[in-house]
Amino acid sequence: MLTREELQNKLDLVIHKLLHLEGAGALEGLEPAGEAAGFFRRDFGMEEWDWPQGVGLYGLQKLIRFLGREEYREYMIDWYRRGMKEGIGSRNINTTAPLLALCSLNEELKEPSFEALCLEWADWLMECLPRTREGGFQHVTSANGDQKGVRLNESEMWIDTIFMTVLFLNRMGHLYGRKDWVEEARYQILLHIKYLYDKKTRLFYHGWSFNRMDNFGGIFWCRGNSWFTAGILDYLEAFNGTMEAGFKEYLLSTFRAQVFALLKLQGKSGLWHTVLTDPDSYEEVSGSAGIAAGILRGIYLGILEDECLEGAFKAIEGIAANIAGDGTVQKVSGGTGIGMDREHYKNIIIAPMAYGQSLTILALLRALEVLSK
Repeated sequence: MLTREELQNKLDLVIHKLLHLEGAGALEGLEPAGEAAGFFRRDFGMEEWDWPQGVGLYGLQKLIRFLGREEYREYMIDWYRRGMKEGIGSRNINTTAPLLALCSLNEELKEPSFEALCLEWADWLMECLPRTREGGFQHVTSANGDQKGVRLNESEMWIDTIFMTVLFLNRMGHLYGRKDWVEEARYQILLHIKYLYDKKTRLFYHGWSFNRMDNFGGIFWCRGNSWFTAGILDYLEAFNGTMEAGFKEYLLSTFRAQVFALLKLQGKSGLWHTVLTDPDSYEEVSGSAGIAAGILRGIYLGILEDECLEGAFKAIEGIAANIAGDGTVQKVSGGTGIGMDREHYKNIIIAPMAYGQSLTILALLRALEVLSK
C-alpha cells in the first residue's frame, strides 16, 4: 500500500498538471479521430466552461475543505471571474457542472455576482431545461466546437446528469431553503435510478431513450457508473442528517449493491475496464478513480464495511501507477456519447483530460481521508 507521503506527492503532481494542462500538446495527432471516437477540443484543458473543467474545480474545492489548501482558492475565484467575463456560452446539463463548486465556494465568499449566477441557473434548470417524458432532465450538452450551441439529445436521460446537474440543484435547495429545488433533485435521482439501474447486474446503463424505449446498446460504461458511485454520497451529505429514513436507505442499498458488483469486476491491476463487463476493453483510469473515490468515501462514513478497503486501495495503486512523472494521468478515455455496442466504447481515444486529473485528485484525496481516520 502507498504511504501517506507517497499519496501526497502524487496528489501534488496531479494538481499541478491540472492547473497547467496544455490543450495544444494533447491534441497532436488526435483531431482526425473525430467526435465519434471521443475528440472534443474543450476536454483537454481548463480554458472553457464545461463539465471537464467543472469536475476539476469540484476536486479543488474538496481539496481546500479537507486539506486546507487555500492557495487554490484564488485560482478558483479567478477562473470563475474570467469565465463570467468572457462569456459562459450555452446553458445545458454539462455546463452546469462548474456551478457545483461555485455555490460551495460562495458560501464563504458571499460575492453577489457569483450568488446571482447560481440562483439564476437553478431557476433556469427548473423552468427552461428541456424535459423528457415523465419530467426527466433531458441530457442537453454543448455542441462540439460551438460554445453557444447545444445538442439536444431529445428524450434522452444519461447517468452523467446526476453528477453534472442534480448535485448542484440539490445543494442550492439546501443553501437557500428552496424545498421545490430539493424535491426536484430528489425526483430526478429516483427517475434516473428507475430507468438506468439494472437489477440483474446491479450496474447502471449509460442512458435511456424515451423515443426508443430502451437503454440503447445496454452498455455498462465505467465512467458512467462512477458518476453515481462518486456523486450519490455527496447528494446524501447535503441533507445533514435530515433525509427521511426510507429514502436514505433506498439510496444506500442501491449504492452498496453497485459497489459490491463493481468490486467483483475489478481487474488485477486494480482498475476497471471501460466496458465494465468486457475484459477485452481497455482499462480506464478516470472512471476507476471516480469509483475508488466513492468507495473510499463510503468506508470513511461507515456506509461500507472495511472489507471494501482492499479493493479500494488496490484501485488507488492502479491509479497511481498511471500517473506520469509530470503528473499527467494516463489511460483516460475521451468524451463519450452513448453507443449502440461495445465497440463504440472500446474505440474512444485515450488522452490527457481535465476530468482525468480531477477524478484522480478526488480519489487520492479520499484515500488520504481514510488513512487519517
